Amino acid sequence: MSQTELGGPADFIRAIIAEDLARGKHEQIVTRFPPEPNGYLHIGHAKSICLNFGIAKENTPARCHLRFDDTNPTKEEQEYVESIKEDVRWLGFDWGEHLYFASDYFAQLYDYAEQLISQGKAYVCDLPADQIRATRGTLTEPGQNSPYRERSVAENLDLFRRMRAGEFADGSRVLRAKIDMASGNLNLRDPVLYRIMHTSHHRSGDQWCIYPMYDFTHPISDALEGVTHSLCTLEFADHRPLYDWFLANLPVPAQPRQIEFARLNLGYTVVSKRKLLQLVNEGHVAGWDDPRMPTISGIRRRGYPPEAIRGFCDRIGVAKKESLVDVALLEHCVREELNQRALRVMGVLNPLKVVISNYPEGQSEELTAQNHPQQPELGQRQIPFSREIFIERDDFMEEPAKKFFRLAPGREVRLRYAYFIKCDEVIKDASGEIVELRCTYDPQTLGGSAPDGRKVKGTIHWVDAARSIEAEVRLYDRLFTEESPEKGGRDLTSSLNPDSLTVLSDCRLEPGLAEATTGQHFQFERQGYFCLDPKDSRPGRPVFNRSATLRDTWEKVKGS
Repeated sequence: MSQTELGGPADFIRAIIAEDLARGKHEQIVTRFPPEPNGYLHIGHAKSICLNFGIAKENTPARCHLRFDDTNPTKEEQEYVESIKEDVRWLGFDWGEHLYFASDYFAQLYDYAEQLISQGKAYVCDLPADQIRATRGTLTEPGQNSPYRERSVAENLDLFRRMRAGEFADGSRVLRAKIDMASGNLNLRDPVLYRIMHTSHHRSGDQWCIYPMYDFTHPISDALEGVTHSLCTLEFADHRPLYDWFLANLPVPAQPRQIEFARLNLGYTVVSKRKLLQLVNEGHVAGWDDPRMPTISGIRRRGYPPEAIRGFCDRIGVAKKESLVDVALLEHCVREELNQRALRVMGVLNPLKVVISNYPEGQSEELTAQNHPQQPELGQRQIPFSREIFIERDDFMEEPAKKFFRLAPGREVRLRYAYFIKCDEVIKDASGEIVELRCTYDPQTLGGSAPDGRKVKGTIHWVDAARSIEAEVRLYDRLFTEESPEKGGRDLTSSLNPDSLTVLSDCRLEPGLAEATTGQHFQFERQGYFCLDPKDSRPGRPVFNRSATLRDTWEKVKGS
């Protein structure tokens, strides 16, 4: 079903596509997602993935290609190729048979380069890189012609073929397009098309020692694949005249149209591979998949569902102007999705032991709890209850504040799914720290109500001391304390949040969580949403990551 059939174009790109289809310009829409395999994808890439693959899905039988821009062998690895494929699949998209690599086109790209030389539209330049930059000019001053610009076609062909044969050292020569050194667009001032790099490629090995530049590779790859709409972020707007120049001056089989849209800028984070690499290399995070990172692998490990990411990308939409998206909206989308699917369980993160003195020693029972109070089809579970339990240390106050309605000396509270208990005695160690509470329970209050009609104001969660499992729980917060970490040119690391990770090592969870698997989501009641860490969990010692808190700041933003 097309976007028009769904109710009309949702943004300017979809409007363009709808118009092209309506007037018969294209029989089939073809888009592409073209990542460079030099790092891990981040949430900004997720926006592009959802846009390109989403448009293809909306306009069936359209298709979206996954094409790796692997033209710089010094920075690219097969590891990144595999991680990118995993990320795209995890987001819910499939390229089918249309998996491509720019390196697939190296021979064709080389032939096209020779054609430009033969037309007098490209030349071999011996200037070093710094001199090419120095003679490029500025926005107000034209560039200077290279002294090698007027080499003959024959000489250029000979030199280029010798570059291909490996006769020259890295950086000694480049191939440049001959366009216009006085152009108001710096990208048209004789851009470099090929550079010499005696480096083995992760796919082609040592077959090549010259590699094409992105600006040359991109439009030709699009044309060879029959791409109709080449969707790029705004930084490529100034490159579009060069994109069109290559298509106009080479006998390519198609004429794709480049359209630019605003990239995703997200508050309290950065979405730059270079800056994310800095965080990794300097040890501020524990790798590319650290759950605090905005990488797709990081947010997947943190427990963000792919449906939430797709929903977030749909909500922020596609615009022509850059803006800063409130990270609270992303958190809201995650929380909204998890609220529907996460099974409810109880976990005590900072345990305080409670002994129920009037509960028979050696006795235990199984109590019934709902897996999801709003979705009865998710069933029920049995949780053990006995004489000794753990409650949250924050749920007890020896000298309760005015509006503190949880457990305190002489006060009665309700245990979730269980009984009323009353605190009778506080046990402390030699240092004065509370180590245990002695309580009594009312056996007539199972299910949360008392036969005599008495009420309690507080309900707290708990776990059975004997049968609960020990676990490590990691509480994640925003990586930066500032909404724009680099605003004003400040150092990226100056606004790192020192509380972005809190590790709790002696938590106690319901025994059923011993069987938790990767991909499951849980709401620890009154605590937040959690998932099993797929990397650091071990048999008998699970690690749970907090995906989101229960508090939704986005709802407050909307209401303000």
